[in-house]
Parts: sequence; C-alpha cells; structure tokens
Amino acid sequence: MSRYDEEAKYDRPKRRTRPRTKDRPSYDDAVIGFVFTRDRGRYACWVDDPDGGREVTAMKARQLGRTGVIVGDRVKLDGNATGDEGSLARIVEVLPRTTLLRRSADDDDPVERPLVANADQLVIVVAVANPEPRTGLIDRFLVAAYDAGMRPLLCLTKTDLADPDPLLSIYRPLGVESVATQQAGDLSKLREQLDDRTSVLVGHSGVGKSTLVNGLIPGADRAIGVVNEVTGRGRHTSTNTLVLRLPEGGWIIDTPGIRSFGLAHVEPDQLINAFPDLAEIARTCPRGCTHTADAPDCALDEAVAAGRADPARVDSFRRLLASREGRELHDASDETT
Repeated sequence: MSRYDEEAKYDRPKRRTRPRTKDRPSYDDAVIGFVFTRDRGRYACWVDDPDGGREVTAMKARQLGRTGVIVGDRVKLDGNATGDEGSLARIVEVLPRTTLLRRSADDDDPVERPLVANADQLVIVVAVANPEPRTGLIDRFLVAAYDAGMRPLLCLTKTDLADPDPLLSIYRPLGVESVATQQAGDLSKLREQLDDRTSVLVGHSGVGKSTLVNGLIPGADRAIGVVNEVTGRGRHTSTNTLVLRLPEGGWIIDTPGIRSFGLAHVEPDQLINAFPDLAEIARTCPRGCTHTADAPDCALDEAVAAGRADPARVDSFRRLLASREGRELHDASDETT
C-alpha cells in the first residue's frame, strides 16, 4: 500500500498526560489569616501567634479562580507564611463569611459589589454641621447594615457646632443606638461601643472619620481633610479600605468617603426581616405586598389603625424602603463630598 494511499488510516498519537484526579489538597495544616488590606494584587493578612501576631503578604492562588477576596475575609494561607521580609504566601481558601457588607454602583445596577466581610457593626459617621447631614445617605447605610446582618451605630461628630437632637429624633423610632463626639473631645463612649467588635466606619468625606481613627489609635496617621467653606464639600483623604487594631481590643475598618450607595441588591423582604415586630405583622400581608404607603391592604396599615404598631416606626421603615427604591436618590447620593 502506498504511503500516500487515500485509504490509509493513521491513528492519533495517544495522550501521555497524566489523567486528572478528583482529589484536592485539604490544607489541614494551613495557617488562618485575616485580610486587612489589598494593594495591587497583594493581600496583607494578619496571623495570630503566641508572640502577638504577624503580618503576612499573600497572593490569591490560581485554583480560587474568580473567587473574590476582600478586606475582612478569613483565609487559609499555604506556602511561606512566616511574615519574613520578601516572603510570599498563597491564599488557597476563603472561609465562610458571617456577614457581608455590599452595595451596587447605583439603583439601576444589578451587580453587587462586596465591600467588607465578617464585620459585626456598621458605624455611620455623620457630622451635625460642616458639612450638613444628609439623611438619605444615612438611610441607605442603615438598609445596607440590616441587609448584611450588622448592628448599626450612629456616630455624630462636631456636636459642639450644632444640636444633634433634631437628627437623632429621626432615627429613634428605629431603635438605632448613637454616640455623640466633639472636635478634640473625649472618645471614651465611642470606645465602649467599639470594644471587642469588628466595626466598619462609613460616611461621606469631611465628616471626621480620619480624625476619629487618629484619636482612637495613636500613630494611625490617617490623613485629615477640610471642608470647603463655599461648597460644603469634603475632600477624599482615605483612598483605601484599611483594618486597624484597637488598643483595648477589637478592630476598626476605615473606608474611603463614599459618594453613592446603590441598593439594587436588597429585596424588601430582606429589609423588613431586620424589624422583627414589623416582620411578624407583615406575615399577614397579601402575597407580593411591597409594604409601602400606597400598597393595598398592607397589614402594617391595619396594625397602626388598631394600635398594634408604632406609626412612627412604620413611617421610618417605609422611609428606608423609599431610599432603597431610589426615591431619595438626589439626597442619598453624596455628590457634594
């Protein structure tokens, strides 16, 4: 048979690569770390040890694929986790998260953006003056906290410039706890609220977050900005999310000043579940009830009429719903920071 015979058949060479195995490394001996910041694909992780702890630089292992790693994540570290200069570990697994603070770019964007993992408290920093407080953005932070399962705390700054009570009266029906501070004042009450917790500080620029961080943690040296006297706008001074250990125990996570906080990812049922008394009443609502003021046959209205629900609390809850739906987007978007 001719070498070039058309009927000649040639078998494809057999693959000599080793077949894949379904077994995957368990990493039972991996070191557990806590991600406290990220910079250009490198993650700074804190690892507790008998000497008090060490900082370990790591990169995400290829096997994680598109699995995101964010500040606050507890991760398994493989490789060189000594923390020695020039060493580099690998993040091989992200442990289950207890909470997840999220936002979307705006109210029409269905893509959620995870911000911080495993924090148990959201500290909403608000200046009572210079710049003026924006209740729309505060409402949105509250919605995000309830959605994430985090405890919200209002931290009012610059109370030496204006009376905080008008602002506090808006949020009392929701049962939100608060603490007031003054410029260069005593921070002991705030420290009590932060002890042994992992707290995220949020707020638009100019409200005094960096000043608080520097007061709480000597040597933190977070840059401090000023507010323009004409526009009332603050200048962004914190440009990255950073976790810092509190001297008395606990952690605070300082975030950059936020200009907008979309809530497209939050469903109404998720929000009402953060208010057990109202959620119990809403169980008798018609299917698909939005719980808004114009919702037909909403059980919340019937409960208010019968004296079984606090009307101020229902109104406050509905204000949060309106904020989630973007009805107060101009007030909620911090375009003047």
